[in-house]
Amino acid sequence: MKCIAVFCGSSEGASPAYIAAAKELGKTLAEQKLTLVYGGASVGLMGAVADGSMKAGGHVIGVIPDFLEKREVAHSHVSELIVVSSMHERKAKMAELADGFVALPGGPGTLEEFFEIFTWAQLGLHKKPLGILNVEGYYDLLINLFNHMADEKFMHEKYREMTLSDTNPASLLDKFREYEAPAVKTYIRRPEQT
Repeated sequence: MKCIAVFCGSSEGASPAYIAAAKELGKTLAEQKLTLVYGGASVGLMGAVADGSMKAGGHVIGVIPDFLEKREVAHSHVSELIVVSSMHERKAKMAELADGFVALPGGPGTLEEFFEIFTWAQLGLHKKPLGILNVEGYYDLLINLFNHMADEKFMHEKYREMTLSDTNPASLLDKFREYEAPAVKTYIRRPEQT
């Protein structure tokens, strides 16, 4: 692993623990010589994760669409800022650069980015680890939803463990290094199975 993409909110959230966790994740990435790639903003958890990494001497790549460059206040002090033309291009660029993906707390945009990467993994479009940093139980309901999906047979059992979860950045990254992607599900049946 050389580069980790982080999806997170452009807001600070209700608890100071969210900002602290974002800074800690950024610092941990830098200490482990992992490049941070993120949404390119200087505000909210996005700014905090970038600042945490840069303060610890890390390499940070921001990827931001041109229409959000001013609205989200693009970070002017990252190692590299890539301005793209759309949200789709932003996600594609982050996916191309990253060797793994972490979701910090965030809103619908964070979940949309995370679920696209999760879906791509289920389809076998990548074999990269993905996880959530479950700060103060923020993602407990999502973890329960994954369990409910698997229990109700809308998600294969082998995908239940595809999303790694931890409350500690270093422990989550250790799990990333041990991750092995499950085999891809197929709907093709051999003649003897019909």
